[in-house]
Amino acid sequence: MDDEHGETVCEDCGLVVESDEIDRGPEWRAFDSSEKDEKSRVGAPTTNMMHDKGLSTNIDWRDKDAYGNSLSGKQRQKMQRLRKWNERFRTRDSKERNLKQALGEIDRMASALGLPENVRETASVIYRRALDEDLLPGRSIEGVSTASVYAAARQAGVPRSLDEITDVSRVEKSEIARTYRYVVRELGLEVKPADPESYVPRFASSLDLSDEAEHRARQLLQNAKEQGVHSGKSPVGLAAAAVYAAALLTNEKTTQAAVSEVADISEVTIRNRYHELLEAEQDLPVA
Repeated sequence: MDDEHGETVCEDCGLVVESDEIDRGPEWRAFDSSEKDEKSRVGAPTTNMMHDKGLSTNIDWRDKDAYGNSLSGKQRQKMQRLRKWNERFRTRDSKERNLKQALGEIDRMASALGLPENVRETASVIYRRALDEDLLPGRSIEGVSTASVYAAARQAGVPRSLDEITDVSRVEKSEIARTYRYVVRELGLEVKPADPESYVPRFASSLDLSDEAEHRARQLLQNAKEQGVHSGKSPVGLAAAAVYAAALLTNEKTTQAAVSEVADISEVTIRNRYHELLEAEQDLPVA
C-alpha cells in the first residue's frame, strides 16, 4: 500500500494493481498525542462483516433513555416505529437480505471455530464476490458462506479440517466440499494446500503439551516433508500423529484416544501416520 500516491503496488514486479484509492484516514495532522486526542472523532471503521459495512444507524432494543430511565408509552411507540423503518431501510432488497443472513452465518461459524477477525473479514469479502458474480443460483446461502469460511481460514494460515467446519455448519460435508471447489475455481482464489504444521499449535494447546513437545512435532513433520512422506496424506492426520509421537518422545502423558478426540480423526489413522513419521526420521542421513 502506497498511501502517499493512493496506489496498491506489487512489491516484486512494480505492477500498479489499484490507483486513485480513497484515503480513509483523517484529513488533519497531529504532532503530539494531546493534539491527536483533541482532534479525534468518534465512529467505528467500515467493515465488510456487516451487510451495510457498518454505515447504518443502530437503535437499541431496550426502551430506555441515555440515563437508563424507562421511556413513556408514547415514546416507546415512536421508538418501535423507528426500529421498524430502520430495519426496512437497512435491507431494501433481496440481495441485501441474502447478504445479511450470510454474514450472520459467517460470524456464527467463525466464533464457534475460534477464528480471528481477519479471517471473518476475508470470508465476508469472498462471499460478497460470489454474490456479485452471480454464483449463488442453485446453491444454498449456508453452503456458500461455509465454503467462504473454509477458504478464508486456509488463506490466513489457520486452517480448520472439513469435519470441524461440518460440525458448526448447517449443511452436509459433501455439499461444503462441492461448493468450496466451485467457489475457488470460479473466483480464482489462491488457496495453498494446508500445511500440517499449522495444526500443531492448536492440537498441542488442547492437549496441554509443553513447548518442547510442540517443537518436536514440528521437527517430525519437517523430516516427513524432506522424505516425501507427507505427499497424498491428510494434513490433519499427519499433524495429529506428529503431536502424539512428540508427546511420547518428550515423556509427556497423552493417549491416542485423546489426540483422536482433539483432532477429530480416527485412532487407526493416527497409528498409521505415527509409524510412517518415525520411520522417516530413522531414514534421515547422518551428518
